[in-house]
Amino acid sequence: MGGTNWVVNYVCNRQSQARHAILIDPADQSPSVAAKRAIAAVTAGSRMILVGGSTGTDMSNVHNTIIAIQESLELINWAATQSSEQGEKDWKVPVVLFPQGASALSPEADAITFMMLMNSTSPQYLIEEQVIGAPFIKKAKITPLSMGYLVCAPGGRVGQVGQVDLIKPSDTERVSSYAITAEFYGFKMLYLEAGSGAAKPVSAQLIETARESCELTIIVGGGIRDGAAAKTAVSAGADWIVTGNLTESYNDADELQNALSQFIAEMNS
Repeated sequence: MGGTNWVVNYVCNRQSQARHAILIDPADQSPSVAAKRAIAAVTAGSRMILVGGSTGTDMSNVHNTIIAIQESLELINWAATQSSEQGEKDWKVPVVLFPQGASALSPEADAITFMMLMNSTSPQYLIEEQVIGAPFIKKAKITPLSMGYLVCAPGGRVGQVGQVDLIKPSDTERVSSYAITAEFYGFKMLYLEAGSGAAKPVSAQLIETARESCELTIIVGGGIRDGAAAKTAVSAGADWIVTGNLTESYNDADELQNALSQFIAEMNS
């Protein structure tokens, strides 16, 4: 997976099986705890680490968190090269910024979800934050992963902060139009988000409609609490499943690893 665009190929090329990504919010845990959770997740089979949150993140806590995760991954990756039982490729997972805006970035990230919050009613999240952050991203040589981002009901904090016109479970024609638009814009991914800790995840109907409407890599997150809910989203067409709150509910790394192992197995059962 060498070369400057390995992250783009790794994340955006659709696989025969759906993959799991862990979302780590620097505002909710220390860098050392974040690193332990990241290692537990990768050991369990998670294939991407997203770092970010809707509120409370800044350049300092994001940067410190990403450094801690990268250093831990590098150490275990080195150890894997010394063992015939572990594969180095299993630890070569990207650490990707999932930012609330241009004020919460780090040059140590492998990539950034360079997203448009497509159903926001504010130009700040449609284009302005992107314009502010773009020079930093280019100078730091962070790989941009172009993405259309849609917040679906109930939306949670991200829906409030992003001033979003929420997509309801019955809005299939609307989500289809957004998916087609994202593809026409040249985005590589489409993220359907129900909001952190949502009572219900994105409906299977919306995921199916998005899948039928475009060839983009589809990411689904928010309100997915168990493997059964993840399997429903995967069966509907999701390529990536993202969980965040689930990760934070375990303080013990071994318990987290076991829980995510079961989650991922059921997700693709």
